[in-house]
This record gives sequence, structure tokens and C-alpha cells, in this order.
Amino acid sequence: MSEAMTIPVLPCVSLPETLAFYGALGFEVTHQQKAPYVYAATQRGEVQLHFMGLKGLDPTQAYSTCLVIVPEVERLHETFAEGLRRAYGKLPISGLPRISRMKKGQSRFRVVDVAGNSVIFIRRDAPDDDDGAARSRSDSRLGKALRAAARLRDFKNDDAAAAKVLDVALARKGADDPLERVRALAARLELAVALGEQARARALRDEIDAAPLSGEERAQLQPQLDAVDALQGSQR
Repeated sequence: MSEAMTIPVLPCVSLPETLAFYGALGFEVTHQQKAPYVYAATQRGEVQLHFMGLKGLDPTQAYSTCLVIVPEVERLHETFAEGLRRAYGKLPISGLPRISRMKKGQSRFRVVDVAGNSVIFIRRDAPDDDDGAARSRSDSRLGKALRAAARLRDFKNDDAAAAKVLDVALARKGADDPLERVRALAARLELAVALGEQARARALRDEIDAAPLSGEERAQLQPQLDAVDALQGSQR
């Protein structure tokens, strides 16, 4: 079986739009036909994806998913993001098509094409159950909420559910660790930006700025805020 190969065949509504999307990611068309049925083959390095026309497909109700195991994901995500910015004028992080956001140390990301197909790129040595980039080791209420939100954001691609988890945790009264609370606020800020909640994002930024943190603690938090600023910049 050492020479075996698996090539997914994903459905599409518009073959030209689908090929344009994957072209922005650096995939080359190796075969294309309109008759006797719509079909195309693409390739990027060792990764091959094929597409077939499917009449009546509703992209908003599509569930086709493909996992792609790759040596690394951070540079690959940067490459894909830059290609999509050029193709669409800004980074598409919601709707169709879209690409999930990436944090330093994250082990996977997802692209969803114009037909609603999900292609998930996973680092070869990634853990099966969680993503260390956003994992909180704290067992406090906020620590557990951060872990749950990270799983919803990064694994389920459900920003709204992740935001709700953090909103519930942040609304509860308690003696929270100041830095942990601000980390939760920053995580919620990133979600607010992604969800287009401008007023909420401003309020969260104000609360973060007013938090009683030391200079060292703010330095620890800065990479997380820099990532939010980069996300805001990509949407302009």
C-alpha cells in the first residue's frame, strides 16, 4: 500500500469560480472538462483536489470536508491569506468563501470554498484533541472558558458560539486573576472583530486599556493584541 493515493472529489456549483478560488491559493488546474460532465483536477505540490459539478447544491448547506496533512501550517496560512487578499480585495474570514484565522503556534486552519467545501490543513505532528496555541492551563472559570472558546473557534469554526461562551464567563462576578481576565477580554475582542461587532470591540478595547496590569503583564498580552490589530487591518 506504500504507493496508494487518495484524491478527494468535491462538489461545486460553478467550476470557474471554484477554480479561481483555488487558483488564489496556488493550485494549478491539471485537467478540466465540461462534457460529458463537469469535472476538473487541481494540484499544489503533493496535494491534489478534484471537483465535480453538482446541480442544485446549496453552498450554505454543504458539509463536504477534506483533511490535508502538511509539514507546517503557519507559513502556508500566510501564503493562502495573501493570495486571497489579492483575489478578493480583503481577507475573507466570514461567509463564502473564507479562511479561518491563525494564531502563532496553532496546528491547523480551514478554508471554505465558494461551494461550501471545507478543506482543513493540519500540521503533521498536531495533537488530536486540542490546539496548544490557545490552550489555557488554568482550571479557573475563565481558564475553562478560554479552552472551550478556543475549541469552538479553531475546531468547529463557530465564532458566534465561542463568543457566547466568553460572554457568559466574563459576565459572572468573581475574584478573577486580572491577567487571565484580560486574556479572555482579548480573545473576545478578536471574535468581535471577526464578527463585525464594532461597538463591542471598542468597549472591549477600552476595558483592556483600563485593566490594572503591570508593564510586564501588558508585554505578555501584546502579541495577542497585535494579532487583533492585524486582523482589523486585513478587513480594510
